[in-house]
Formats: sequence, C-alpha cells, structure tokens
Amino acid sequence: METTLAIARHTFTVEQYYQMAEVGILDITKGTELIEGEIVDMSPMGRLHAACIAKATRSLSRLLPDITDVRVQLPINLSNRSEPQPDLAIMNYREDYYASGHPQSSDILLLIEVSDSTLKYDREVKLPLYARSGIPEVWIVNLEAQILEVYRQPIENSYGVVQYYRQGELVKLLIQEEIAVNQIL
Repeated sequence: METTLAIARHTFTVEQYYQMAEVGILDITKGTELIEGEIVDMSPMGRLHAACIAKATRSLSRLLPDITDVRVQLPINLSNRSEPQPDLAIMNYREDYYASGHPQSSDILLLIEVSDSTLKYDREVKLPLYARSGIPEVWIVNLEAQILEVYRQPIENSYGVVQYYRQGELVKLLIQEEIAVNQIL
C-alpha cells in the first residue's frame, strides 16, 4: 500500500514578508521577491544582464519626459501577495519618490525584465502576474536570442499584442516616445 506525501507550502503576505525581514528571519537585501505569496530567490546577475540594465536605464532616463521616473530593481506592490522587483520600471513621477508606499499597478507605465537564465520564469510566471495586475506594457529583453519582446494590452493572464524587435529597429513606447533597440540590447 503506497502512501502519498502531501507537500506543505506556506504562502505569505507582503506584510509578513517584511516582518520576517525585520526580525532577521529573512534577509531581503540578498535578492528575494514575493510572487503570489511565495518567497523567490532572484538569480545572480551576470555581466551582460548588468550591462543591459545600465544601458537601458541611461537611454530611457534621457528619453523620457520629467513626468516619469525610471526605477531599477526596486519593489512594486501588485497585491497583498506579490511584490516583485523588475529590472526596470517606468512610473508616473511623484514628488515623494514613492516614499509613502511602493508603486502600485496604476502608477506603472512600463516594466522591463532582462532575461538570460530567467527567460522561462519571466514568461511563465512574471508576465501572467503583470497581465493580471493590468500593467499596460511589459518588455522582456531576451539576451540569448538578442530580441526585445514587447507585450501590450493585458487580458487576464496574458497580453493581446506581442511584438518582437531586433537590433536596428525602433520601438514606440505606449507613452508616445520611440527608442532604438540598440539603446536597450
């Protein structure tokens, strides 16, 4: 007679996540994020990943109007159970720089995930989360294929419009600015 072992999973709220950090149970400075109640270790960042983030940050910061704010690997609060840290987030500018609370879905104009070893996770876990949260535009910078994947028009767990761009092409952001793929990849 075989018995099956039930796997116990514990999920947490954003508040519990921060309480664990406050009492020393969890070191959130070591690269974790809360996704659908689960604490997820973030992958170590390689040199190409880091270079891409730096290049995109510089390009977007120069391009975008003063009514936006470019944030790099900082938390965004999507629900009581999800607080990811996308590689880049383009937000509506606020004078307090979100000191009164992490940005919410309604503050976000564009999220960018730079993917090398995390491509499957970004597509299958984070992208549906962003769609459910109503994020209007998400880019996945696919470093391996050297392609910029652009996702727009969130519908439930996915996006209605998906476009792919290569080096030398221009991408028009939903916020009416245009950027060369070379300035990101």
